[in-house]
Amino acid sequence: MLKTNAMRIIETAQIPYTAYEWEPTNGLDAVTVAGYLHKPAEQTFKTLVTEAPNSQHGFEHYVFVIPADKELSVKKAAAAAGVKSVEMLPLKKLLPLTGYIHGGCSPVGMKKNFPVYIDETAILFDTFFVSGGKVGLTLELNAEALAAAIGAKFADLTLD
Repeated sequence: MLKTNAMRIIETAQIPYTAYEWEPTNGLDAVTVAGYLHKPAEQTFKTLVTEAPNSQHGFEHYVFVIPADKELSVKKAAAAAGVKSVEMLPLKKLLPLTGYIHGGCSPVGMKKNFPVYIDETAILFDTFFVSGGKVGLTLELNAEALAAAIGAKFADLTLD
C-alpha cells in the first residue's frame, strides 16, 4: 500500500491507525463505504469542504467532518466557524484547492491548512473512520488524537 500525505502526517504525529484499502466503484458514497467496511455509518465520517465569502480575500475555506449518514447543517457549520454563512465548495474547485478528489478527500494533508471541525459525535467512539487521502483508502483512528494533531475543533454540525 502506498502511503498518502494523510498517512505520513498521522504517523509523524505518532497516532496509531489502521488503514483499510478497498476497490472503489462508481457512485461510492460514505454510507456505502461504511457498509463495505462492515462499520456503522455513524462511526464512518465524510469530509466536506466549504467556502465563505470574505471581502478582503474573496473566500475563506473550512473543512467539516461529519458522520456518513448525516447532512451538514450550514447554519451550525457557519456558527462553529464564526462566520455569517458557508456554502459547499463547487466540485471543480476541490482538487486545485485541496489536492484531493471527490471521494478521497481527507481532513489531513490538504495543500493548505484550513480550519477543521469534526462533529462532536466522533468522541462517542474509541476510533472513527475517515478518508485516507485517496479513493479506496479509509483510516481508522482516535478522533481526539487526530483533532489534537491537526488543530481541529469539535462541534455540533449536522441537521437534527
